[in-house]
Formats: sequence, C-alpha cells, structure tokens
Amino acid sequence: MISRSTKQREVELRLRESPIVALLGPRQCGKTTLARTISAGRPSTYFDLEDPKSLARLREPMTALGPLRGLVVIDEVQRLPELFPLLRVLADRPKRSARFLLLGSASAELAGGTSETLAGRVAFVEMGGLDLEEVGLDNLRRLWLRGGFPRSYLGRNQAESLRWREDFVRTFLERDLPQLGFRAPAATYRRFWTMLAHTHGGVLNASEIGNALGEAHTTVQRHLDNLCGALVVRRLTPWFENLGKKRQVKSPKVYVRDSGILHTLLGLSSFESLESHPKLGASFEGLVIEHVVALVGERNAFFWATPAGAELDLFLTVGGARYGVEVKYGDAPSVTKSMRVALHDLALDRLFVVGPWTDSYPLGENVEACSLVDVLARLRSLKARPPRRAER
Repeated sequence: MISRSTKQREVELRLRESPIVALLGPRQCGKTTLARTISAGRPSTYFDLEDPKSLARLREPMTALGPLRGLVVIDEVQRLPELFPLLRVLADRPKRSARFLLLGSASAELAGGTSETLAGRVAFVEMGGLDLEEVGLDNLRRLWLRGGFPRSYLGRNQAESLRWREDFVRTFLERDLPQLGFRAPAATYRRFWTMLAHTHGGVLNASEIGNALGEAHTTVQRHLDNLCGALVVRRLTPWFENLGKKRQVKSPKVYVRDSGILHTLLGLSSFESLESHPKLGASFEGLVIEHVVALVGERNAFFWATPAGAELDLFLTVGGARYGVEVKYGDAPSVTKSMRVALHDLALDRLFVVGPWTDSYPLGENVEACSLVDVLARLRSLKARPPRRAER
C-alpha cells in the first residue's frame, strides 16, 4: 500500500480545526482506506451508507449519532443528504464530543447542499488519485499511462490495469451516475465522456458536441456539470481582464481528470499507442494541470487565450503574485511568441515551462524550463510565503 501521508496530515489538521470535515473525491481513489488509517488507534465509529446495516442503524439518526464520541466516519454521505441538517445541530452543541469525517464521491453542490446546510461548520478536502509525490519521479511514466486510481496504478501488469479501468468506466456510468440522480442513459454519458476525451485540453464547444449527440447545447452543459460534479472531469475557467481592444477567449477548457481513464476512453492500451496518438501532448498537459491545481487550489487556477493565437495553459495567482505555466511535451523548449505575449499582457512575475525533462534551467528573463517535480516544489514554496500587497 502506498502511503497517503500528506493528505492524511491535511485531513487530521482540518479535523482539529472544524467539527466536520468532508473528504471528497471520485470513487475508488482511496478515501475509505485513508479514513480507516486516520480512525485507527482512536475511538471511532464507521458508517458505510452502501451497507444496509449502516442504513438501518441510521433510520433514527439522532438516536444513532447523538451519543457517539470520538471520530464518526460516514462513507458515501451523498446517499443520505437528509443527515446534513442533523449534523449541523450536532456540530453546534456547546460541548463537541464527536468530530465527523464525511466521505463523498460528489462535489459539495451535488452532495445535497452540504456547503449551504453546514456553512461555517465544515471544512472541505478534495482527494484525487495517487500523485507524483506519492509514487516518485521514477514512476512518472507508469502514473501517466495508468492514472492515479490505486488499483489501476498497482495492477500487476498493464492488462490488469486496463481491465480495472474498463470496469470502472462501466460501473461509474451504469451505477454511480444513477445513484447521484442523473437519469440520462449510460450509453449517452459514455458517448459524451468519450467526446470530451477527444477534445481533452481544448476549448469547449457545446453546440458542436450537442449536434453530434443530437441534443441541445443546454443539455450538453448539464451533462458536463454532472461529470464535473462527480469529480471525473475538470472544467478550467478562462481568465480575462481589460486589455484594451484585445479580445480574449471566454469559454472553458475541459479535461478528463485521470490520465488512465482518459487513455481508456481513447482506446490506448500501451505507452507505444499513446506516443503515436494526436492527444499525446494534451494528455501530458492534463497530468501537469491536475498536479498543479491540486497544489494551488481550483480558485487560483485559470487558462488564458486570445482568438489571435496567444495562449497560456495555466494562469495562477499565488500570494498576490502572478505566475504562468506552459506545458510542452518535447526535448528542447524555447521561448515562443505566445509566451512573450502572455508575459507582457498578463504581467507575469514568472513563467514556468514544464515538460518531461528532469533538469531545470533558465530560458530567458523570468522564464524557466522546469520538470514537474521542480515546478511543484517552487509553487509550494511560493504558496508558503506571506501574501504580498498587489501593485497592479
């Protein structure tokens, strides 16, 4: 088993600060294993809302939860949203005898309004699959090809990993989405998810996808909301500001969040098939973006583009400063016209060019070529600095 110590420390810190912590992430990413690790060695009670016995115990929720002490873990909490008002009452007791760790496979918005019902009482921690820090730089290629779901990454061979991912996609579409209340046929969502895989890293064109599906663009937006809410697709928001007469792209980009699931949807079963696929660069871009956004936070990460062709893969606001990340899959990066435009128009403090290389070196004034490991270390250091006063 691979240690998830960084995420464990984050959850334990939030449990000390808040009476309720919601640990959110897609199914099978390791939330339950992490929760059992955290609860080991301390008084704890565990409810799995996919277990009929746990559901039966919660038929009278105040009777079941009120007397409990220590840590109370409720897994798949989105299946019983009527618990949230009761948890608010328990969290407001003068003497808090219990802390609650809620595990969910959906965003706060989909989990029965958690963020509204428990406002001011709940801390959110998002958990994805395994990351580079947990598996090590030597396993970058394996992580990229198989993705971060533990059972996929740890498969005894590539064929076993691929079978697990194919089963995951089928189960997610046929069981998990209906449980979240999404009633469109599984075949429709599979087609839609596959279309998103083929546009991975591109600007969303809801009308074009709608024409292909035979559905209105508003329905496409709803499907996208659902997959984003289920934490399997990322919608990267565009950044735009007043740049005089310069037009800017205002539609989001979309990414399949797990690279292994992306490759499964694209029918890529080996690294050789990935290397010859048109989505090779976009796949690596998605891997980098997931790592960076997990570090700096979704609210601080955007992309930027103009219809004239200038583009920046990630525009970040960290500690009152502005940073850019451009992802290049190649051997010899150089400063391009698009990078120079982004540096000037966005007044970037620094631009990091990230690729599959292992060394880091300057490319020009305020431009640096970085490995994924190094850019994460630099951003972590910048994030830890005291915020500076904005000068713009």
